[in-house]
Amino acid sequence: MPWNEPGGNQQDPWSGKKRGSGGNDPEELIRKLNQKLGTLFGGSGGDGDPGNQGGKGVIFLAGVLVTGWLLSGFYTVDARQQGLVLRFGAYQETTGAGLHWRVPYPVETVEVIDVEQNRSSQDRSIMLTKDENIVEIAVSAQYKVRSPEDYAFNVLNPDSTTDQSQGTLYQVLRGTTREVIGRNDMDFILKEGREQIAIAIQSQMQQVLDSYKVGLQVITVNLTYAEAPNAVKAAFDEANKAREDANRYKNEAETYSNRILPEARGEAARVKANAEAYRQETVARAEGDSARFTQLVGEYRKAPEITRERLYLDTMEEVMSASRKVMIDSTNSNNLMYLPLDKLGSQTETPVNDTVPAAVAGQAAQILDNSNNTAAPLTGGSNNDVVRQAREPVIRESR
Repeated sequence: MPWNEPGGNQQDPWSGKKRGSGGNDPEELIRKLNQKLGTLFGGSGGDGDPGNQGGKGVIFLAGVLVTGWLLSGFYTVDARQQGLVLRFGAYQETTGAGLHWRVPYPVETVEVIDVEQNRSSQDRSIMLTKDENIVEIAVSAQYKVRSPEDYAFNVLNPDSTTDQSQGTLYQVLRGTTREVIGRNDMDFILKEGREQIAIAIQSQMQQVLDSYKVGLQVITVNLTYAEAPNAVKAAFDEANKAREDANRYKNEAETYSNRILPEARGEAARVKANAEAYRQETVARAEGDSARFTQLVGEYRKAPEITRERLYLDTMEEVMSASRKVMIDSTNSNNLMYLPLDKLGSQTETPVNDTVPAAVAGQAAQILDNSNNTAAPLTGGSNNDVVRQAREPVIRESR
């Protein structure tokens, strides 16, 4: 009969015990576990006192658990991070990079914060300027953690990563931007004032964050977008175009003025210099003529006849030197004549009045006569002979 048939033998064929005779007894299980542990750690593994063996097993398990709990207190901090050790939620110390140990959870916990990571926050909205115009502004701020203790404990949600609008830094960025934009005109914001506005926003943001003791440092602020709203953009572009045309015309006028004025000043300086040179030349010539005439008066007083003849000859030489006519003495001339053809061809034709030499010589002599009352008149005597002999070639040429 099989062992498990009804009414049959209920003895277990493997252990030799009856079914339901304590196969699931807790003491039996503990005894078996102690035997296995004793065998594992070099014990006899034989049957001993079950109570004593059970106590040793519990102590061993407790030791293993305590050892594992203590080992869980080791933690590592990277080079870019800092660890905040908290004992029952209260701050204890800040640890740097490396391997550290703390009292395991739940006594102490560690909050690791990345202090070298560059974080960013952006905002874009429509704002009102000082001159009551509406402008759309987009601003971006770069920042990082400067004090991990202040960042972790002083302010709730200093920079929320899930919802940026809930972070303190975002609210400070938005409020500071509105304040700075409200202190400036629209033209300054859209044109030359972008860099100055970004610097003002960064400075004021840092002051507010320091007053809150958030533990954040603003690295840089950029004004990424600044334009008029789309509803008025067309009219605003027309106004900007007119302003640019006015500036262009102004620049062209200034360029023309800068080009013309130096030329006019140079021309004026040249004319002035020429006038001064002409004045000096005229004065010097007049002074020279005056000095020459004064000397000539003295010579005329000494020898009137000779001086008068010299004046006439010099005047004739000066006047006739510019003439292309050849003067020939028909009385004393011979058949061989020399004509300076090269001189005749190179001289320019200048009309000469035949009566000029005599008139000029007469005026010069008359001036000398007036300056010297004792001098002899131009006509009469040997003087007339000299004048007549000098005028004969001219008279023949005019015939």
